[in-house]
Amino acid sequence: MRNISYSQAVNEAIHEAMMADNSVICYGLGTTDPRAIFGTTSGLVDRFGSERVFDMPTSENAMTGIGVGAAIAGSKVLMTHQRLDFFLLAMDQLVNSAAKWHYMFGSQTNVPITIRLIVGRGWGQGPTHSQNLQSVFSHIPGLKVVSTSTPDNVANLLYSSIFDPNPVIFLEHRWLHNSFGKFPNRLKKNELGKCKILKKGKDITLIGLSYMTLECIEASKILSKFKINAEVLDLKTISPLDQKTIISSLKKTRRALIADTSNSFCGISSTIASIIYQNINNLR
Repeated sequence: MRNISYSQAVNEAIHEAMMADNSVICYGLGTTDPRAIFGTTSGLVDRFGSERVFDMPTSENAMTGIGVGAAIAGSKVLMTHQRLDFFLLAMDQLVNSAAKWHYMFGSQTNVPITIRLIVGRGWGQGPTHSQNLQSVFSHIPGLKVVSTSTPDNVANLLYSSIFDPNPVIFLEHRWLHNSFGKFPNRLKKNELGKCKILKKGKDITLIGLSYMTLECIEASKILSKFKINAEVLDLKTISPLDQKTIISSLKKTRRALIADTSNSFCGISSTIASIIYQNINNLR
């Protein structure tokens, strides 16, 4: 396994997917820009040509609709919006078309579209450019929602998302793109819906999501100085949620701390807390 950056892992996962299947197309704001969306789309247009890799007009709703239509017609679509906030203009296409199509037509057709959304604040980013709305997408039936933290996980999950038969919202925290970690020798499919134990422990379970998983790892190091052995979970996928692994960890540690960047009210953290309390009898 190689040690590479998070952004390079995303880039290599896209390359692998496009080499594996000629029906994969990749487009979005900044896809062919010199900065290549934090370097994640670097080299794609040179390798696969402008018919499969291209920029798009600043027309989020229309271009998302085109992506949904292309997915229904047989393409595997990877679309990128550089900011989650910009994508809010396309919620109609996502909620009323992409998420519903498979079910409205009796599971006879699929919508294999993966939509990459960048979250998290940065220099000069105000309240309309730094929202973490993962809980909003998780409320929508028919959508899978991914938000992971390490290069190996992001590569496998993006590869799995591209080949998933139905819509996936793929959230990337901007602070993660320059982080480093191991990259797998071979990418895997069918990785959605699985939680990962990054560190085993017995005293408390630290449940992390996206960038906050790295904070959980740092917290576990600090706790170890006080002889507290923490177990660290990376949720990886919000919807579907791997409740089995969470409850299994809690049976051992009997304590939990949940770290998320979205709102606590009606958020991912409050949902997980609710699941824990619903299973309280199984933890005794």
